[in-house]
Amino acid sequence: MYAIVENGNKQYKVEVGSVIKFEKLSANVGDKVELNVLMVSDENGVKVAEEAASFKAVGEVLEQGKARKVVVYKYKAKKNERKKQGHRQPFTAVKILEIVAK
Repeated sequence: MYAIVENGNKQYKVEVGSVIKFEKLSANVGDKVELNVLMVSDENGVKVAEEAASFKAVGEVLEQGKARKVVVYKYKAKKNERKKQGHRQPFTAVKILEIVAK
């Protein structure tokens, strides 16, 4: 059984026991979070829209962290113009505990 859940503007495929890195959530480590389900696929087939809205995915926050650094380097040729920037995107690692009907 798997489900497609949404978080912010993004959608993720989750299964029970999988660990997913979502964009930063305002939850502490050990907290339970409920995610909106858009689609569910199980042994009975695929459920979408109103049928899937009756499901929820429950997960536990494992960690709050930052991803690896992405280095952005811009320069203009022959102008002695250089700019180096780094960015680390914050994330929340969530372990999916169950996908159940509400």
